[in-house]
Amino acid sequence: MQILQVSAEYFPLLKTGGLADVTGALPRALRPLGCELRTLLPGFAEVLRGLHEPVEVGSCLTPWGQAVRVLRGELRDSGSADDTQGPVAYVADSAALYLRPGGPYETPDKRPHPDNHRRFAALAWVAARLARGLDPSWRPELVHGHDWHAGLVPACLAASGDRHVPSLFTIHNLAYQGLFPRSDYQGLGLPADWFQIEGLEFHGQLSFMKAGLHYADRISTVSPGYAREIQTPEFGCGLDGLLRHRSAVLSGILNGIDDRVWDPRRDAQLQARYDADSLDRRALNKAALQAELGLEPRPELPLFTVVSRLTEQKGLPLVLDGTDALVQRGAQLLLLGSGDSALEAAFQAKAGQHPGRVAVRLGYDEALSHRIFGGGDVALVPSRFEPCGLTQMYGLAYGCVPLVRRVGGLADTVTDADLVTLVDGSATGVVFERMDSADFGHAVQRMLALYRRPADWRQVQQAGMRQPLHWGDAAARYQALYRSMLPGR
Repeated sequence: MQILQVSAEYFPLLKTGGLADVTGALPRALRPLGCELRTLLPGFAEVLRGLHEPVEVGSCLTPWGQAVRVLRGELRDSGSADDTQGPVAYVADSAALYLRPGGPYETPDKRPHPDNHRRFAALAWVAARLARGLDPSWRPELVHGHDWHAGLVPACLAASGDRHVPSLFTIHNLAYQGLFPRSDYQGLGLPADWFQIEGLEFHGQLSFMKAGLHYADRISTVSPGYAREIQTPEFGCGLDGLLRHRSAVLSGILNGIDDRVWDPRRDAQLQARYDADSLDRRALNKAALQAELGLEPRPELPLFTVVSRLTEQKGLPLVLDGTDALVQRGAQLLLLGSGDSALEAAFQAKAGQHPGRVAVRLGYDEALSHRIFGGGDVALVPSRFEPCGLTQMYGLAYGCVPLVRRVGGLADTVTDADLVTLVDGSATGVVFERMDSADFGHAVQRMLALYRRPADWRQVQQAGMRQPLHWGDAAARYQALYRSMLPGR
């Protein structure tokens, strides 16, 4: 099967969140199953640098007159050194659209680029042209778009006419919808009468997310739990009615983690490598981590960690409110992340109040995140909602026991430690229910009690590390979904 994957991010070339991890791992995971997955990416500087020996396969003129070259090349900087050939990618190359200061979506002062609607509409039209044979050497049988940045892909395919190429649209986070003023719809090249409730209109605005949900042949999201939740008013972000209407074509496929990148047995970022049978070696990583971040070198103190975007969605106000109690109960806290400026400042203030017990590193640091999971004791993921969550999976794989709220993919991957699950050996973490400080605080107390029972603690670590978290099962489910969309396959 020949599949074109469309995404704004791809690990390790460009990453702002879990989307990049998924799109970076999927091509290799599907290759042994007979699926050739090629990825279409915007021509951001980081992407162009990672494209090996690019050749131009054609060019496109967008409906508003923007010229876009389409490059094809190999992504060499996207995996372990034992791969002889990297995945093939296409890049929509337009300096005017993609080469500019700031991040992929925002200006240097963290405002959305004012022409984001055109930047990602151009990506969608390039996908449609590739589906119609722009590259004479390769033509996709199916197009798989990821998140709102690829939301217009199914609509552009539908508007392209002659040959129907089926499309799958995957929701990674429904809360980020790609909303733009109605006036931005003009000039995008889609029929005027598609801007309506049964189309791309959402409360008077243009919604890229809704376009994907409405026009795709099939819809998937990144965990079975989230697939159920988004059909409810609480988690549906105003789109629950449409999702219930399309429930027959909605699937939940739990993400995996790339064990070429995330494996404590061979992780080059760790001072000491280990597995489920050599957990004592984690103490060396913990000591090195405490020294690196200026925490007191006390191995007996449980080290709670946060690796996250700093947003309310991630439940960080609960962690902030509970920091003083955490320290008073004899624990340390280490946070790595960036985002909301008020949260950044508040956590830095906590570090100032508790020197040696609370450490904060603002920003994104992939290597440090590996060291945190390899040396920390607890991975905090108390999210308000969580489509899948990779943080808790990294914690499970590294023996950094997750403390999570029972939502979305967190509920699908972490088994709460109680009297029954500790006896039968299925416990892998601590799970709480309500989004309030009392329930979160009780979960912290339960985690501390578990930590002080070394035999039970090791059992929970080992159970988590022995779970099948890699991409094998997810890849098989994607393959089956692709086959169901291609008659005769």
